[in-house]
Amino acid sequence: MRLADVLLPSSRAAAPDRLAFPLPPALEAHEPPEARGLARDGVRLMVARRSEDQVVHSSFSRLPTFLDPGDLVVVNTSGTLPAALDGRDEAGAALVVHLSTRQDDDRWVVEVRRPVAGTTERWTGAPPGPVIALAAGATLRLDEPFGAGRLWRATLTTPGPERAWIAAHGRPIRYSYVERSWPISAYQSVYATEAGSAEMPSAGRPISTEVITGLVAKGVAVAPLLLHTGVASLEADELPYPERAVVPPATARLVTSTRAAGGRVIAVGTTVVRALESAVGPDGVVGPFDGWADAIITPERGVAAVDGIVTGWHEPEASHLLMLEAIGGRPLLERSYAAAIDEGYLWHEFGDSHLILR
Repeated sequence: MRLADVLLPSSRAAAPDRLAFPLPPALEAHEPPEARGLARDGVRLMVARRSEDQVVHSSFSRLPTFLDPGDLVVVNTSGTLPAALDGRDEAGAALVVHLSTRQDDDRWVVEVRRPVAGTTERWTGAPPGPVIALAAGATLRLDEPFGAGRLWRATLTTPGPERAWIAAHGRPIRYSYVERSWPISAYQSVYATEAGSAEMPSAGRPISTEVITGLVAKGVAVAPLLLHTGVASLEADELPYPERAVVPPATARLVTSTRAAGGRVIAVGTTVVRALESAVGPDGVVGPFDGWADAIITPERGVAAVDGIVTGWHEPEASHLLMLEAIGGRPLLERSYAAAIDEGYLWHEFGDSHLILR
């Protein structure tokens, strides 16, 4: 398939140079791979190298074969919260609240959405509230707008411990392409240690214990960091806002020593890239980090901490595409996405995977 048949000029003035393409509904993954008869690591993997003119089609279970001894794979151990909550505004109208990010003052950044036909859509018109009634007597007070988009800074008041209440009354955030609800276990990686992400850091979902064993057996190190990701329902012209992240000292040292020895640092997901790039100091070296990751990765900015990324397939004009272009370059990105559409790769959190190597 010719690139001209797939790639379109951007339709938004705010994102004039992001990759745009038609995404056929048939390429949207509607359910976890296990429901399609596949193992967690049985999804497809496209391997794209910046130095080559072609891509390789494989299975995620073979990820270790595409990496070298001395490389380092960095994973995000954040677990997924059941962050979608049913509520009613002061007039009694039904709505859905998506918890996004917990702030240092214990308030939440939230998105209010309108329920429609078994899913939700962006809230339009006059804002609801300011007080939203939730299950079991809990309330959410919309205190003030957060940024220039659809988000609010809000105070959540629950009867009893907040996290226990969320676990009892929330459910995973689900968009229209996922046709039925799935348990929160379907939205977790095998190495999740601390729940805190509004939506699954999905690039790591295909990683199985067998894949990790294969990496270690080949001499590829695996190191953790933590970034609690916010909602992914932002428009294409909305850039990600700061997210809570921790890069442990041991991981920072491994990143530095790997690159000094000539190995490659492979980030599992855009969240890992953002955390590591936010931890880069003035000397260009990754150091320990415990704070708010606010790096916006673009081709102009470039990357200093990573040499490759394992990621999913992103929607047309998504801001994550700028990060992928910073790592792999625009020609590689165009070639990969054209091939993915041509070969029927599946999109979204339950879809197939993409390994980009600089």
